[in-house]
Amino acid sequence: MLMTKAVGRGAAARKYDILTALGAHALAGGRTEQVLALRLMTLITARYNWGRDELAVGQREIARLWSVDERTVKREMAKLRGRGWLELIRAGARGRVAEYRLGIERLLADTRPEWDRVGPDFAHRLEGSEDEGKVVPLPIRGEVPPPDLSAGTEWALAQAVLHAEAPGPYASWLRALERAGRSGGRLTLVAPSRFHAAYVQTHLATRLLAACRSVDEDITEVAVIAAS
Repeated sequence: MLMTKAVGRGAAARKYDILTALGAHALAGGRTEQVLALRLMTLITARYNWGRDELAVGQREIARLWSVDERTVKREMAKLRGRGWLELIRAGARGRVAEYRLGIERLLADTRPEWDRVGPDFAHRLEGSEDEGKVVPLPIRGEVPPPDLSAGTEWALAQAVLHAEAPGPYASWLRALERAGRSGGRLTLVAPSRFHAAYVQTHLATRLLAACRSVDEDITEVAVIAAS
């Protein structure tokens, strides 16, 4: 079976295997992928608590570590959550930083195509397979495609968070919402119908606002209106 935790016997070697898989994946991709992977790898090596399976570090400290501003940190952390490479354990609050854990299962699934570049022994070790003829199933990623982050808006990043945390509601109700505009802390989204807008406001407003605030804390309200 796929290794999903770097704890217990042999944990030290498995930690390096995770970083190797991530590095090989980055080197096979473009510059954007390389930068994102390098930032995660640096965060892991500098601040990840393997014993507690936890990353608890503030945005200001991450910004200093990455040599970027805090707005970039918010955007990149949202991308990592959207990928499923980081999973939010507890949201940040006054006097307390947000806590995350590595999404090792998703990370391994995403880096699997590059394992053979490292070597067959590496692939077998990560799969936990002692039988060369055994086919190891990878985690099912579902049929819901991830959102396009190229726009770089707060809504695009929030969609990535919603896709990672709740793919069902995202596919059914949130994916169809389109960004209409921003006025101060108010973000306006457009739903395809009045019923759709009413359902989201009634049942998903809290989740929607939390996702938006996780990528831009200046957002204080998310309004969902029907298309005219």
